[in-house]
Amino acid sequence: MHAISARTSNFIQGKLLAYHANPLPEGANAMPNLDFTLTGDYVELHNLLKITGLADSGGSAKMMVADGAVTVDGRVETRKTCKIRAGQVVLLGDTRIAVHEA
Repeated sequence: MHAISARTSNFIQGKLLAYHANPLPEGANAMPNLDFTLTGDYVELHNLLKITGLADSGGSAKMMVADGAVTVDGRVETRKTCKIRAGQVVLLGDTRIAVHEA
C-alpha cells in the first residue's frame, strides 16, 4: 500500500480552496484521512470530491453523490450542491475528509 500525499489549491466559484492529505504509514490499513482547508464560507459537495481527487470529474462526483455513496456528518447526502462548511466530516468509501476553516 502506498502512502497518500498531496497538496494543491483550486479556484472554484470565486473561492480559493486548498487541501492536503495526511500520509499513512507504510502497510497501514487505517481509513485514509484528508484535511481540507476552506478559504471561503463553503464548498459544494461535488466540488470537494473533485478537488480532493476522489472523483475524476465533476460528472463522476455528482453520480457518487446521487447514488448515495457519500455521507456528511454521518448521514447519507444526495444533494450534489450541498454546502460543506468548516467542522463537517465527509466520508466516501473508506476515505474521511475533515473540513477546516483557514
